[in-house]
Amino acid sequence: MVGVTKRFGPVVAVDHMDLAIPPASFTSLLGPSGCGKTTTLRMIAGFEQPTEGEIFLAGRPIAGVPPYQRNVNTVFQHYALFPHMDVSQNVGYGLRQRKVDKAEEKRRVGEALELVRLSGYGARRTWELSGGQQQRVALARALINRPAVLLLDEPLGALDRKLRHEMQIELKQIQHDVGITFIYVTHDQEEALTMSDMIVVMRDGLIQQQGAPEVLYRGPANRFVAGFIGSSNFVPGRLAEAADGRGLVVVKVAGDVRLVGRLTAGDRSAAGDEVTLALRPENVRLAPAGTSPGGGEAGWASLAGRVRSDTYLGDQREYRVEVPGLGELIARSQALGLDGPGHAFRPGDDVAVGWHEGSALVLTS
Repeated sequence: MVGVTKRFGPVVAVDHMDLAIPPASFTSLLGPSGCGKTTTLRMIAGFEQPTEGEIFLAGRPIAGVPPYQRNVNTVFQHYALFPHMDVSQNVGYGLRQRKVDKAEEKRRVGEALELVRLSGYGARRTWELSGGQQQRVALARALINRPAVLLLDEPLGALDRKLRHEMQIELKQIQHDVGITFIYVTHDQEEALTMSDMIVVMRDGLIQQQGAPEVLYRGPANRFVAGFIGSSNFVPGRLAEAADGRGLVVVKVAGDVRLVGRLTAGDRSAAGDEVTLALRPENVRLAPAGTSPGGGEAGWASLAGRVRSDTYLGDQREYRVEVPGLGELIARSQALGLDGPGHAFRPGDDVAVGWHEGSALVLTS
């Protein structure tokens, strides 16, 4: 996509988008409702035409090419299966439209059902299947003609949490097996992190950041990405010094606390700029009051706080800690087993709260 803009009257849904999607990759368009991700998908599919710019498929411009002539298929949240057809007839529908002979259709339908782990289900009616099985049928139908690109518009949104997680793993495995480019639209950060080779984070029609899940999680480009990919604590302050990829941030609390964090790649901040220190909850550590959260190691911040709440999350505990002058910080730690070592805290406990300076990120926007 080169310079692609889509307007609906005065509303700019997609704003001068430049995007190159690697072939045979699983790429997710991630963002809140109204950010332009579904409009982007519909333009690739041919259901909408760009107002400006050009879209290329396998290096060829596809402006004006109708959807049925693009080597692209789409799977929607509502699978649109034909209730009067059995599973095999649903999966083979595209082949019959192309006048493929019956023997070839039967062979390819069998391969497609095996791919989505539904061998032996061909004679069943779609309404006899579970939601996850129906999703697999829709996927098999979309893949049977081996499109160059498969577009998926929140296809797991109607499934319960457990089944959705199982299907995330299966979808990624299927994409790996068939080697087709998948472009997946979602507002669910867990889905994007679980399945994607590349994530494109969008907001208000603009790409905020794109890259591998680990890159976006560990090095968000701005506060929006840091808050949308996972969760973060945000501490406002003023940049006092910046050198060698490190920034010294002065936080306006009693006595002015001086905290160190990593600067983002390409950061152009200057001394005196207003910045935000971003801290992932899993990097914030608690220790009994009067001790060091870092166990005496160098490079650790340490502030006095008081536990406001303690939430048990199964494999983790989440603490909300009030730090005078700084506000509330969230810390997450591994939940203790019956015989596990460590320290559990309760609301009202005075604690030392801290983090290693290498895990704090200085953001300018």
